[in-house]
Order: sequence, then structure tokens, then C-alpha cells
Amino acid sequence: MGLLMILFLEGSVSAQSQEAKQLLLDVEKLAQLKGILTDLKKGYEILSGGYTAIKNISEGNFNLHQLFLNSLLEVSPTVKKYQRIADIVNAQISLVSEYKNAFKQFRGSGAFTDTEVGYISKVYSNLFNQSLQSLDDLASIITAKKLRMSDDERLSAIDDVWKEVSDQLNFLRHFNIQTKVLALQRSKEQNDISTMNQIYNVNQ
Repeated sequence: MGLLMILFLEGSVSAQSQEAKQLLLDVEKLAQLKGILTDLKKGYEILSGGYTAIKNISEGNFNLHQLFLNSLLEVSPTVKKYQRIADIVNAQISLVSEYKNAFKQFRGSGAFTDTEVGYISKVYSNLFNQSLQSLDDLASIITAKKLRMSDDERLSAIDDVWKEVSDQLNFLRHFNIQTKVLALQRSKEQNDISTMNQIYNVNQ
């Protein structure tokens, strides 16, 4: 009977190997899995029944796995109320508002050629698409049944999205400042040229 038990245990573990691979990616989940398998092994050792009893415990172990894995698909109130979520949304609103206002000014300033305006538009478009991807990532993280993650993993992932959005907003502001400086320089140069032309015409 001991050999039968060992063979069945190996078969049971093998049948769930795909599921175990996902758990092995995280140390905490690995520790919990080891605990489950240890309890299962102890259960096998104290059993005096036959194949049916072993089968029932094996199925019970599988259910424990499922309960654990399914819990990782749920989003707790702690995650939903995390302040960084609001920060990310507000940063996205600022990004859209600031790039639209800046682009309107640059396009109407007369300081840039059509080609340059097209380049500025492309920079804004790429940045906007990146920010939308960040929001998609956030939505996946905070939507139940989308990703299999613990609370700590979700909070860490939200922090990563926050860093992405912060970098995007900082890049936008830096780009806008540099572009405004260039526009002012060109405006000053144009004014200097106009002034010189006026002086020249007067002297003539």
C-alpha cells in the first residue's frame, strides 16, 4: 500500500504541475504551496483507508489550490482605495490638458514651420498613446478576475504605473518648456529683424 500511495502522490503532483509553476514564481506562494503539500503528505501517512480516501484528499488539496489561486483574482478594498490610483488619473488629466493647451499655442505662434508643427504633434501623439497604455495597465490591475496577484503585488504594480505616468508628465513639461524657449527666441529674433528693417527704411 505504501508504494501505491507514493505513486499516486507523484501522479497527483504531476497533474497539477502547470498550476504549481505559476505558484513557484513567488516565494510567498511557494511557501504556502509547500505547506499544502506537507499537510497532504501527513494525511496520506495517517490514512488506513484505501484508494477512495486518498482520492478524496487529493481532490480536497486541489480545491485548496483553487481557493488560493482564485483569491488572487479578487481586488481588496485596500487596493481599490489606494491613493496612487487617484494620483495616476489626475496626472493623466493634467497631461492631456497641458499638451492640448501647449500645442494650440505653438501651432498659432507662427514661430514654427509646418514640418516642425508636425513633429511636435507626433511627440504629443506618442506620449498620449503611452499614457493610455499606462491607464490600460492600471485598469487590469484594479479589475477583479483580470490578473492573478496578491494585494502586495497589485500595490507594487500600481506604483510602477504611477512612476510611468509621472515620467510621462515630467517629459511633457520639460518638452513644453524647451519648445516655449525656442518660440520666444525666434520671436525675439524676428522682432530684432523687424526693428533693423524699420531703422534701415527710415535711414533711407
